[in-house]
Amino acid sequence: MSRYAQMFERLGGEGAFGAFLMLGDPDLSTSGRLLDALVEGGADMVEVGIPFSDPVADGPVIQAAASRALDAGVRVADCFELIAGFRVRHPRVPLGILTYANLVMARGHDDFFERAADAGADSLLIADLPAREAKPWALGMRAVGLEPVLIAASNTPPATIAEIARLGSGYTYCVTRAGITGVHAAAEFDRALIAALASAGAAPPVFGFGISTPEHVRVALAAGAAGVICGSAIVSIAASGGDVAGFVASLKAATRNEFAPH
Repeated sequence: MSRYAQMFERLGGEGAFGAFLMLGDPDLSTSGRLLDALVEGGADMVEVGIPFSDPVADGPVIQAAASRALDAGVRVADCFELIAGFRVRHPRVPLGILTYANLVMARGHDDFFERAADAGADSLLIADLPAREAKPWALGMRAVGLEPVLIAASNTPPATIAEIARLGSGYTYCVTRAGITGVHAAAEFDRALIAALASAGAAPPVFGFGISTPEHVRVALAAGAAGVICGSAIVSIAASGGDVAGFVASLKAATRNEFAPH
């Protein structure tokens, strides 16, 4: 059983809380401590970015984090070392990589997949990989034990939903809005998307893009999500030297409420 499956089983009806950080921001040693802070705060799963010069799906907060890491000289190999260290310290916590196709292709698909799996990553989400082109990538990931995570949105056609269900694993990343990542005031969660994914037999739906408050968490779970991922808000707090573990704890606490599915 994969770490994601074990996590959802442990949680029962409680929503999963996922926390995102950009690896290497602002430097390698601080990044490692921040990853530990996510777990200390109660994150059920962790998602990490690999710094890239043109992160087209990311808003200004995460773009700035990537720039800081690149300016510090952080490279892909360094990121795999951070992941390997995290895996030793936190053997049960699922960790997924969110990255872009250029970074994977620059090393070669098979080499990147193998290195990610060897480091201890559980999943890989390639933000700019269309689902209709994902099959060979997904098969390559599965061959080394990585779970392919695919993105679904409210305007995703039924045929693509079916392909996401067929190829994806671990969880399905559901976007709350069109555009880029970032904090926003009024997150909306599409029950129809969740129903379509369930009907197609897709991996559990986890909402991202804009999750930043306990209310966002509660509303997402009320709409039927299996969990949420918070990114920009955590990255912003980390950049300002704030209490990352405390902020994560406040959002994780919102998964333990009357709206959580049972």
